[in-house]
Amino acid sequence: MVQLSSEQLAELLIGIARAQTAVIQGIESAMPGTRMQHILPQIQNAAHLRDHPDPTLADLPSRVLLAAQGRIPPDPAAVARELERLLGAR
Repeated sequence: MVQLSSEQLAELLIGIARAQTAVIQGIESAMPGTRMQHILPQIQNAAHLRDHPDPTLADLPSRVLLAAQGRIPPDPAAVARELERLLGAR
């Protein structure tokens, strides 16, 4: 069985978020305004931004996707640290 490090898992999450961002950008180019009016609010709901100031493991992928929507891409080291915190790794 393959065992991923927190850094590898962070890179995987960021890569998935990039792919999802490409899909969102494609939808936005076909239907302007869709991202801000429909897609981002749903991702924010999935990320539980208001309910959980500190993300849970289930919230983390949505939060990485939200970070990928901005001008500054998600930081793999920060995502890895958050994974270690959530998974209780030392």
